[in-house]
Amino acid sequence: MYHEATYSWPRQKQDMKHKNKYLSIGCIVLVVVVWLWLGTPSTAPTHADIVPKFPKVDPEFQNDAIRQRISELESEVQYLKATAATCRVHKNQLDPDVPVIYAITPTYARPVQKAELTRLSHTLMLVPNLHWIIVEDADDKTMLVANLLRKSDIPHTHLVAPTPKEWKRKEKEPNWKKPRGVLQRNKALEWLRNELSYDVTTDQGVIYFADDDNAYSLEIFEEMRKIKKVGVWPVGLVGGLMVEKPLLNQTTHKVAGFNSGWRPERPFPIDMAGFAINLGLLLDHPEAKFSLTVEGGYQESEILRNLVTREELEPLAEYCTKVYVWHTRTEAPKLSGEMQLRKKNMRSDQDMEV
Repeated sequence: MYHEATYSWPRQKQDMKHKNKYLSIGCIVLVVVVWLWLGTPSTAPTHADIVPKFPKVDPEFQNDAIRQRISELESEVQYLKATAATCRVHKNQLDPDVPVIYAITPTYARPVQKAELTRLSHTLMLVPNLHWIIVEDADDKTMLVANLLRKSDIPHTHLVAPTPKEWKRKEKEPNWKKPRGVLQRNKALEWLRNELSYDVTTDQGVIYFADDDNAYSLEIFEEMRKIKKVGVWPVGLVGGLMVEKPLLNQTTHKVAGFNSGWRPERPFPIDMAGFAINLGLLLDHPEAKFSLTVEGGYQESEILRNLVTREELEPLAEYCTKVYVWHTRTEAPKLSGEMQLRKKNMRSDQDMEV
């Protein structure tokens, strides 16, 4: 018995040593884990991390920044309103609460006709409450123009007004030699006067002569909706200058003159793209139209002299300091190869509309 007891005690003692050793190691590991857990900074974001710390800003600078942000937000609101109106104007629907822009475009058959009308139509598609009056210099309406209008889904009127042969410009004659677009613009004005029963209390509209060889920023169409009589603005790349523009009296902000580089003595030395007319004003003056017999470059003065004086012109585009329209003519294509084909009774655009 004693021997057995004496013999088992060392084994128990040895087992206890092993247990104590493992317990000590476990405690050390536990302490290290706890220390690491408590001592290491958390990666989770704290309140201080979430809430940004703004540096102290000078009050006057802060006011300028607020005013700038308000201006930006107002611009965004105007853009969203225009976008919403564009969404409403679909399938020839017009919004009675927004002034209608009647864009008048004379056009004639030429190699670049479809290209220029396509470019213009893609701009006009983005303009809310616009009615496009396109007038062909032709005896009959062409399928090219009819198809383009149908595909554009822009509210439109398609008219024709042929120019007599004696008034047509010959191939090598300069652009200014004979009046262009006169009968076509007058045809559009005639349509407006015959078709619209204008009520000044409910109807709001603007007439703009949008030639198909110009480039337009969308801002110009929103600007012209403000017009009470005749609005004016700068036009880029015209008359031998980078820009032609009305010159304003710095005190009254009224039009005091023009910086026209060509025939500045004209009553209204302005480009056709540089003005628009209130619909009611035009309908009240049936004598206001264009003429085949006036001197070259005087078409704008011919219609405007029957509507307003210089002092009554309304300067737009931030008091005529911004350019939103450019007189960009498309270069006539060189088609010598096509002419050679046609001599052989052939053509590259056979069964195609280019």
